Amino acid sequence: MIFSILIVCLISFALIGSVSPLITLSLYVVLGGSYLLVVPLFLFYWMNNRWNIMGKLERFFIYGLVFLFFPGMVLFAPFLNLRMNGKEES
Repeated sequence: MIFSILIVCLISFALIGSVSPLITLSLYVVLGGSYLLVVPLFLFYWMNNRWNIMGKLERFFIYGLVFLFFPGMVLFAPFLNLRMNGKEES
């Protein structure tokens, strides 16, 4: 029994060591890109469309995501305008 557990552990460590650096680098790029680009843009879009109709729990959840993805939000903040449209005078 102990022998089989040791073999399973050694095989898993051998597989970890044999992962290509290209796969690891591409995974870092995908995860970093989604953390810094994709999710913050989606949050800006969501907040811009639902700002006046969000409930308390939804607003609490969105603010938690804003806190979690703050570095990406800071990257896009200077370029996005989320101000409300004023009432047009007729």
